[in-house]
Amino acid sequence: MDRIVRMMFLACTALVVLGCGRMIDADTPEGYVRHCIRLMDKQALYADGDSWKSMKKQTLEHAKNITTIPEARSLVEEALKVSGGKHSRLVEPHPVLDDDVFEELMPEVSLREDGIIVLKLPAHSNSNDSLYTFTVFDFLQAHQDARGVVIDLRDNTGGNMYPMIAAVSPLIPDGFFISFKGRKFNQPVSLDYVEQMAGITAKKKFKLPDTLSIALLTNELTGSSGEATLLAFRGLKNTRTFGSPTAGFASANTPILLNDDYMMVLTIGQDVARTGEVFCDDPIAPDVMTDSPLEEGISWILGN
Repeated sequence: MDRIVRMMFLACTALVVLGCGRMIDADTPEGYVRHCIRLMDKQALYADGDSWKSMKKQTLEHAKNITTIPEARSLVEEALKVSGGKHSRLVEPHPVLDDDVFEELMPEVSLREDGIIVLKLPAHSNSNDSLYTFTVFDFLQAHQDARGVVIDLRDNTGGNMYPMIAAVSPLIPDGFFISFKGRKFNQPVSLDYVEQMAGITAKKKFKLPDTLSIALLTNELTGSSGEATLLAFRGLKNTRTFGSPTAGFASANTPILLNDDYMMVLTIGQDVARTGEVFCDDPIAPDVMTDSPLEEGISWILGN
């Protein structure tokens, strides 16, 4: 069973066993807290060491005296700060909206007169993954004689990394490009897997020359999957990053549905680039710090 599916199954179970055969009803405030602590214990990135042991003990003691689920959520949120760090959180249920009502930003693509492609990749978490991916993928295929490419990741706060990386996969070498390292696992991710997830078949695949200059633009809002997309180019020749340091959320999360329909987003791993560099809570600095990243990125491409 898939890791995330398995975690969501555990999270939806009303009764869990915690020590000495005692059954804890996860629908009660105390049971809600104990259930979440158990999940953090098993998976959360920082759920070890003295800080976590102290927080866990304190949280379970406080849980004995609470009477409402909102109180339970508050305790869980405090525990998440220690067990999962700043990328972990509780997310309240959102109403299901039609695409006509809730319209996510799609990539912007253009070809400049000097032959440079400019791709703006925004955050993305909606269901229309194919439109996001193929807006970019098809444009790259139609302009394989481009002089260079600018990938603008500024303000990309994250979401689903697969459509983002699949969109620019013609610029990334085949093979493993990133891995997620947790307390008890190390999961490499291949470009082939990402392309399959995005519906890019073997017939559709193509590559632009690996000599093509690629400038990546970042700012303080580039985070999470935006940072993972950035790291997909880490260590490649003919690439350079411009702008300001990223948000510092380069880590892997798993969503866990709770009994009250809240989602516990739990950080379970660090991002590891193909270079072996490990990233997580610290911002990723660009190669060139600048207030004019687009202009400087284009200038660098034209000079190569």
